[in-house]
Amino acid sequence: MLVEWDWWTVDFGDAHAGAVGVLVGGSEPGPVYFDVGSGSDVPSTRRWSAYDGRARRPRAEALRAVCACGWRGAAEYPLDWATGGDRPLYEADVDLTGPLADWTARLSVVRDRAVPLPEPLTALLFEIAERLNVTAADAPLAAPRAAGVLERSRWRAGAVWQT
Repeated sequence: MLVEWDWWTVDFGDAHAGAVGVLVGGSEPGPVYFDVGSGSDVPSTRRWSAYDGRARRPRAEALRAVCACGWRGAAEYPLDWATGGDRPLYEADVDLTGPLADWTARLSVVRDRAVPLPEPLTALLFEIAERLNVTAADAPLAAPRAAGVLERSRWRAGAVWQT
């Protein structure tokens, strides 16, 4: 099953990606499965908009922020099905600012607890990112090669740190 994150940052990547979580009966339901006929592969999702009660799927009662690290927001944002009618959630005008604000506040806590990078290293990393973007536009095949060099350097730096 593919995890479909709504929010992501360069600082933390997949480790603290965020999404809108769904609550049904006060807890998070399992994934929604899609019947596509016969076959061994049954696609599924945990995307919030799939929990609309259609085709025997669970109907979301409330939303909240979730993070890839396992954190769950305490605030619950009830869904008003009377206003949205029987439209699919992806067509309804659902306000996601609450879960987004909760996840953003969570990231502030994570950033405050993270080991800070030295300012010269931060500036160098931003410069490298800018140059990679320019290179991707000017010489598209050179950018992945440069990214590969950075990736290998990352592994080498990690090996030095572990010794």
